[in-house]
Amino acid sequence: MPRNDAQPTLELSLRVPIMHTERLLLRPHSMADAERWHEMQSNPQVSQYTAWPQRNRRSALRQLKRRTRQTQLHRVDDVLAVAIERDGELVGEVSLQLRSLTAMTRCLEVSWIVHPAHQGQGIGYEAMRPLLAYARAHIHALLLVAVVHPANAASVALAHKLKLHPLPGTADRTVFVGRNGPLAALP
Repeated sequence: MPRNDAQPTLELSLRVPIMHTERLLLRPHSMADAERWHEMQSNPQVSQYTAWPQRNRRSALRQLKRRTRQTQLHRVDDVLAVAIERDGELVGEVSLQLRSLTAMTRCLEVSWIVHPAHQGQGIGYEAMRPLLAYARAHIHALLLVAVVHPANAASVALAHKLKLHPLPGTADRTVFVGRNGPLAALP
């Protein structure tokens, strides 16, 4: 009997969409964003809540190059990295990562970063809403997960606004999970 070592995949790949909201343009990353990307990635207000150390110019550039290639979801662990632009300037990123494809546990992990100069303005939520609507239309995910530093009050608030709920028993990171159809329409 032939072996099937092929990794499960989505029927159709999801590619980074270009979307407009009232204030934002959501688009693929570009190397033209390098200076602003470094500014965000090396900012202590951002890095204190991330799993990576504060990035220098070289490591931020390496990460941006990676992000320019993370443009589709097709297999487990694929990332869809979406730049958030406001008034022609990079102000953040939202992303989806495909964590599981099995029918019982199909799962997407969401993440977001907003430049400190633009935090507290609802940009993360404004960017996540159309991205999640796009995912909802194409991926029948049962779970939506976000991993958030518990001291990051703004991200905790955004997770709640996205109808995600904390799982008990987490330590240095809080894992939020959507319940009862997490990809249902957001308010």
